[in-house]
Amino acid sequence: MVIEIQPTWKMYFDGIAHREGAGAGIVFITSQGEVLPYSFTLTQRCSNNVAEYQALILGLEMAVDIKQLQLQVFGDSKLVINQILGSYEVKKPELVLYHKYAQRLVSWLGEVTFQHVPRKKNKRADALAALASTLSLPGQTQVVVCQGWVVPPPNDYEEEESEAENILFLRRSFDGVLLRCLGTDESLQALQEAHSGVCGEHKSGPKLHFHIKIMGYYWPTMVKDCLDYARRCKACQFHANFIHQPLEVLHPTVASWPFDAWGLDVVGPLPKSSGGHLYILAATDYFSKWAEAVSLKEVKKENVANFIRVNIIYRFGIPRYILTDNGKPFDNKLMNKICDLFGFKQCNSSMYYAAANGLAEAFNKMLCNLLKKAVSKSKRDWHERI
Repeated sequence: MVIEIQPTWKMYFDGIAHREGAGAGIVFITSQGEVLPYSFTLTQRCSNNVAEYQALILGLEMAVDIKQLQLQVFGDSKLVINQILGSYEVKKPELVLYHKYAQRLVSWLGEVTFQHVPRKKNKRADALAALASTLSLPGQTQVVVCQGWVVPPPNDYEEEESEAENILFLRRSFDGVLLRCLGTDESLQALQEAHSGVCGEHKSGPKLHFHIKIMGYYWPTMVKDCLDYARRCKACQFHANFIHQPLEVLHPTVASWPFDAWGLDVVGPLPKSSGGHLYILAATDYFSKWAEAVSLKEVKKENVANFIRVNIIYRFGIPRYILTDNGKPFDNKLMNKICDLFGFKQCNSSMYYAAANGLAEAFNKMLCNLLKKAVSKSKRDWHERI
């Protein structure tokens, strides 16, 4: 004796009620994948929950008529599904009779399961119910809607969802530039990349906000998120600058135009890197605060002369003067020849008084702090981070 097990069908239902009318949509999916859509117009005005119950009852009655005993029922009404499953109590009097009749229909069938699904996964039944609610038909007329007219193929749903995900929102800034609006995940990624990513410099909150805005991004809580992210950065907490000197009157060094005056200084010796570098030769423009820096294995007068020629003169033009200390790499005959050849002056700061070349010393301090935040745990890759 062979017992044949009936294959399971799927049933999606949805009901809609509004001022213009009410409708019910039911979609059966057979075990072979065939789609059977049905649409019903509800003649009596009712609430949306009643319309959902009527759609469920119509679908169960159809399953009883065709003797489809194995059924998986899906609906986007959380109330109806949970009341059928017994998770919710039926309190409204107008729903009691519908609930009892639906339970009776379920008892006539075999194995029936109920599952709540989001509205976006119940689009077919929702579209059929919306269509039926706008029709005005006499009596109990059944409208069978073919798949090619109302319900698009499954591939079209996937294309529509992908198109909706690729929509970009733009916001025009005060200067007329269009800024791309970011969501929660993208804004967090932008904060990470701008603060401590490949090009991150562990900026403070206001500078981080300005940097992200220059990059062309925007979200409503941008300023607050930048401030909070910078405060939570562990590297910034460990290597922040602490000012111990009292306030004094600022005496700035005035430069006439960009790259007119440069300050040079040597940082080191530092912990030996994997490339054998021990020193950093840094130059800072007094007007624009632009800085140039290279790592060196040893500080020689030839390295200093080559740095001035390649990194300053060839890139930014001949300066009017360069300010250095009295170290041997700066105070020598080769530096005098470079000055005479290109026609600029070299000014030496006071001996044993680093504050005389304050801009260069300030940049050296900032550069060391940035390297502390960016280097790996071994601290031997600092020459690659400059």
